[in-house]
Amino acid sequence: YNKKQKETWGVCIFIVAIDLDEMTFTFTELLKSISISVCKFFQFLKEVDVNMDTVSTKVDSTVSRLKKKYDVLLALYHKFERTCGLIYLEQPSSEISAELRSVLVLKNYWITFLLAKGKVLQVEDDLVISFQLLLCVLDYFIKLSPPAMLKEPYKSAVTAVSVNGSTRTPRRGQNRNTRTSKPIDTDTKVIEVLCKEHDCNLDEVKNVYFTSFIPFLNSIGVVASNGLPEVEVLWKQYDELYLNNKDIDARLFLDHDETLQPDVIKCSQLERTPLKNNPDEELNHILPQTPVRAAMNNIQQLIMILNSATDKPSDTLNMYFNNCTVNPTDSILKRVESFDDIFRKKFAEAVGQGCAEIGSQRYKLGVRLYYRVMESMLKSEEERLSVQNFSKLLNDNIFHTSLLACAVEVVMATYGRNASQSDGTSAETDLSFPWILSVFELKAFDIYKVIESFIKAEPSLTREMIKHLERCEHRIMESLAWQSGSPLFDLIKQSKEREGQTDQPEPTSTLNLSLQHNHTAADLYLSPVRSPKKKGSGPSVGATSAPDAQPTATPQAQKLQKSTSLSLFYKKVYLLAYLRLRTLFFRLLPEHPDLEPLIWTLFQHTLQNEYELMRDRHLDQIMMCSMYGICKVKNIDLRFKTIVSAYKELPNTNQETFKRVLIREEQYDSIIVFYNLVFMQKLKTNILQYASNRPPTLSPIPHIPRSPYQFSNSPRRVPAGNNIYISPLKSPYKFSDGFQSPTKMTPRSRILVSIGESFGTSEKFQKINQMVGNSDCHLKRSAEVSAAPKPLKRLRFDIEGQDEADGSKHLPQESKFQQKLAEMTSTRTRMQKQKLNDGNDTSASEEK
Repeated sequence: YNKKQKETWGVCIFIVAIDLDEMTFTFTELLKSISISVCKFFQFLKEVDVNMDTVSTKVDSTVSRLKKKYDVLLALYHKFERTCGLIYLEQPSSEISAELRSVLVLKNYWITFLLAKGKVLQVEDDLVISFQLLLCVLDYFIKLSPPAMLKEPYKSAVTAVSVNGSTRTPRRGQNRNTRTSKPIDTDTKVIEVLCKEHDCNLDEVKNVYFTSFIPFLNSIGVVASNGLPEVEVLWKQYDELYLNNKDIDARLFLDHDETLQPDVIKCSQLERTPLKNNPDEELNHILPQTPVRAAMNNIQQLIMILNSATDKPSDTLNMYFNNCTVNPTDSILKRVESFDDIFRKKFAEAVGQGCAEIGSQRYKLGVRLYYRVMESMLKSEEERLSVQNFSKLLNDNIFHTSLLACAVEVVMATYGRNASQSDGTSAETDLSFPWILSVFELKAFDIYKVIESFIKAEPSLTREMIKHLERCEHRIMESLAWQSGSPLFDLIKQSKEREGQTDQPEPTSTLNLSLQHNHTAADLYLSPVRSPKKKGSGPSVGATSAPDAQPTATPQAQKLQKSTSLSLFYKKVYLLAYLRLRTLFFRLLPEHPDLEPLIWTLFQHTLQNEYELMRDRHLDQIMMCSMYGICKVKNIDLRFKTIVSAYKELPNTNQETFKRVLIREEQYDSIIVFYNLVFMQKLKTNILQYASNRPPTLSPIPHIPRSPYQFSNSPRRVPAGNNIYISPLKSPYKFSDGFQSPTKMTPRSRILVSIGESFGTSEKFQKINQMVGNSDCHLKRSAEVSAAPKPLKRLRFDIEGQDEADGSKHLPQESKFQQKLAEMTSTRTRMQKQKLNDGNDTSASEEK
C-alpha cells in the first residue's frame, strides 16, 4: 500500500479497536507500523471525521487523553534535557568514568521518572505535580553524582552535602552493601537550588519528595540498596506499565524518535513573531515562555497574593461575625475543617493515594482566598447598604460552600495548567471544572451566583483566572444549570406561579434593556426569599435579618416578589445565546441577513417557553436546531452537516454536543435525530408560522454590554491598523528576580518599551513612528474605497520631548512629566472611545 492508504487503514483500525475495546496493540506500535507521528496522526484523524457519525465520543475521549499525556510528556522531556544541560558538564574531568559520562546516566534518570510518574500519579495530564516529581528524581541523582561532573551551583550544593557526611559513590561496579548513607537523605540543599532555579515552591516539592517519591523508591527497592537503580530493572517495570496502558512509549523521547516529534509546521506557526520577519535586525534574545515556566509563574503569582492572607478569619471578619444576630463563626470553622478531609480524600482518589497531602496544601490556599474574598465582599456590602449585620447571608450554608468551592477552583485551575496551552489559560484536565462541584456536592446554579461577585471582590486575580471563571459561568449557563435536579427548574416553576402565566421566566421586553452588572452575591443568594423593600424602609432587609426571621411582607406582596437570581440568569443566558448564534450565523449565512432575527426569535422563544427542551441538554443544540428549522422552512439549502462543520471550528466547543444528544430517558443519538424526533415535534407549529406572510413577532436583540470583567492588564491596541499594543508590565520571566526585569517578558517581541526603564535608543521610537505612519497612509488609501475609521494621529517622540500625541499645545510651565502624563491620558481616552465604537465587533466573540 502507499503511505496514505496505510495511514487511512491505521486510523480506521484505531477507531474500531477503541469502540470495540479490542486494543491488542499499543498506540506507539500503531504509529510505528504506519510511519506517522503523534501530531500528524491526530490531524489525520480529525480530517477523517468529516462526518459527525464517523468517530464516536468514546474515541474522542481516548484521543483527548492521549493528546494531554503527549503534551505533558513532550514539555517535561524538553525541560529535562535543558535542565540536565545546566546541571552536568559536557566534558567532565578524566577522573570520571566513561560509564557515568555516557547517555546511560540520563537514560537512567528519565526512566526512573517515567516509572515514578506512572506509579504515583493516576492523572496523566497533571503538569505541575509531574514536574515536581521530576525535580525529586533530579535531586536524588544529583546527590549521587561526583561533584566533578557538576556545574555550579549544584557542585557546591553536593559538596556541602558531602561535608555533612552524606557522601555517596555511585559506581555501578561497586558493592552497594559497602556504601554508607542515611536511609533517607534529609539534606535539602540540592532541592533548594533546583526549586530556586525553576521558581518552584520548596515546601510543595519537599512534600512530593517525602510523600510520593521516597515511597516509590522503597517500592522498587532502591533506598534499601542505597544506590543507583539498575536500568534493566526499571526498563522491565516500565515496559509492563506501558504495555498495560497501551499508549505512548515515552522512552522513545531519549532517542528523539520521529513518532514523538512535534509538528514542525504547527510549532513554527506558534513561534512566528515580528522578530523572524526581519532577520537583518539585531536579535533580542528573549526566551519564549515554556509550558513549565508559565505554570510555575502562575503558581508563584497566586502564592505571592496569598502570602499576606491567613488560614483563619481576620479580625475584620470576626467583627462582622460578632455583629450578626446569630454568630456564624463556629459553623464556618467546622465547615472549612470538614471540607479539608473531604477534599484530601477526593484529590487522592483522582490523582494518587500518595498525593493526599498535596491536595491538603492546595485546599489550604483555597481557604486563604475564601476568607480574603469574603472580607472584601462584606466590606463592599457595608458600603453599599450602610449596615454591618449580615446574619442572614453569613448563616447561609449554600453561600459559604459556593464561595469556598469557587476559591478552591481558582487554586486548582492555577495548578491545572495544561502543557498544550500557549496562552496561559487553564485547559481541560481530570480535575477541571466541574470536578469541584462533585467534591463540594454543589449544584452548578448555586456556584454561578457567586462567580461575578468573586471576580469583583478579588482585584489581584490574573487575567487568565478571570477568563477561567468567566468560562465556568458560561458552562453553567449553557448546560450545567439545566441538568435534572438543578434548583433552576424549581425557580422557573415558582416564577410561573407568581406571574400567573405559563412559561414566563423572563419577559421578552427585558431583552433590549441594558444588562446591569451590579448584582452582588447577597442579592442572588437571598433571592427570592428576601423580603421586598417598602417605601421609606432601609436598604435590603434580607441582608440584616436573622435566618429564622419571618418575612414582614403580606402573602400577596410575597406572591408578587420576583427572583433576582432567575431574572439575571436568564438575561445572561439570552446574551450568551445571541452572541453564539451571531458568530455561527456570520460563518454560514452572511448573504441572508434577514434570517438572523427569525432564527433568534425561534431560539429565544424555545428558551423562554419550551425550556424543558434544555433539561439535560446544551444551549448550542437548541441554537443549531433553530438555525436548521428556519432555513428549512425558508427553503434555504443549509444542511446539518454544514452547520456541524462550522460549529466544530468555534471556540470552546465539544464534539459530544452534536454527537450525543438526549433523545429520551437514557437514550442518546446525534443532533439530527434529536431535531427530527424531539425538537421538530415540539415546535412544528411555531416553525411553520415563519413560512407565512405574517410570521411571529420578532424578539428584540439583547443589549450587548461590554464584559463585566475588566482586565486591568489587558493589552490595548493602538487603533491605527497595525499590530501595535500598549500593555502594562506582565509577569516577569523569573520571579526570583522580582518585578524589575521587563527584558525577560514573553512572548518575544520586536520592540519592547517599559515606562520606568531606560528608553534605549531613539531608533526604536523612529521605527514605531514609521510603523504608525505607514498605518496612517494605508488607512487613508483604504478610505477612498470604504468608510474606514479615522485613525489616531501618530505618536510622535522627539528629542526635545515636545510630543503632541493629541495635537494639543502645552503650557510652558508644565514639566516634561506632566506633558507626558497629559499626552498618555489623552491617547488612552481616545483609545477607549475607539474601543467603544468597535464594541459591537469585539463583543461578538465569546472569548474576550
